[in-house]
Amino acid sequence: MTIAESRTLPAKDAGTPAAPPRARRRRRPRPFGAAATVAVIGAFAFSPVYWLLVTALTPNDEVFAFPPRLWPRTVTFEHFTNLADNPALARYLGNSLVVSLLTALLTVIVSGYTAYSFAKFRYRGRRSLMYLVLASQMFPQALLLITLYLVFSAYGLLNTYLALVLSFTTFTLPLCVWILKGFFDTIPDELIEAAKMDGAGQGAIIHRIVLPVSLPGLVATGLFAFIRGWNDFIFALTLAGPEKQTLPPGLVNTYLGEFQAAWPDLMAASLVVSLPVVVGFIILQRYLVAGLTAGAVKG
Repeated sequence: MTIAESRTLPAKDAGTPAAPPRARRRRRPRPFGAAATVAVIGAFAFSPVYWLLVTALTPNDEVFAFPPRLWPRTVTFEHFTNLADNPALARYLGNSLVVSLLTALLTVIVSGYTAYSFAKFRYRGRRSLMYLVLASQMFPQALLLITLYLVFSAYGLLNTYLALVLSFTTFTLPLCVWILKGFFDTIPDELIEAAKMDGAGQGAIIHRIVLPVSLPGLVATGLFAFIRGWNDFIFALTLAGPEKQTLPPGLVNTYLGEFQAAWPDLMAASLVVSLPVVVGFIILQRYLVAGLTAGAVKG
């Protein structure tokens, strides 16, 4: 087509309606294999919790029945009501709350400043120190139990909250530092430079700008440290006496022994004391996911 012929073509009418958009393609159904895989993993993950509930609702004379039943023939709530008659459980619960909250607070404070230093400052030995913090996570925690016991014994810290808090914080710091470092890496340096141009000091930048922006990462590390302090067994059993023990060793010492094995009562108590962690995780799960995935993609 020549230029002259193109000029003689009639122009399109402005009032002509546009062609309707193509219909959207139907979304393909998810493959059966993926759904089956999720179902199998879910069953594997929740089967211990289900058996925990079944045992807690089973009468004592049916617990060791063979073959085992997937649901008790007779349902009883006696094991849950018996929890109110044991005042030691309230003490164990209070100890767990105190130790876990202090562990979470101390971990967030120390790991926050350490991760900010790794992410936003450049100094000699920084990279070596980062890998040293990560390498400390590779040692078996039980291997350090004897060393910590001797140190705390020398300083008179055995059977105290401080011994448990320092122990739990020691093992939660490496991972929390790297989680927060990945989060701080996503904060633009231009934001910090703009604050410096406005006259803000380093303390104001950290506390008024960086930490509020990093709330999901702080919540993620705090929740991780809280769960670590809540679930620990071996350190709480060794470093704390009967008055300072947390729930895991306290429940075992209460319901299991040389001459007793009250499994239904232990399962009922385990379900009840797990509720605070489950509720807290449900409330804070969006912060936890955001904090753990913040450093996955750098923008």
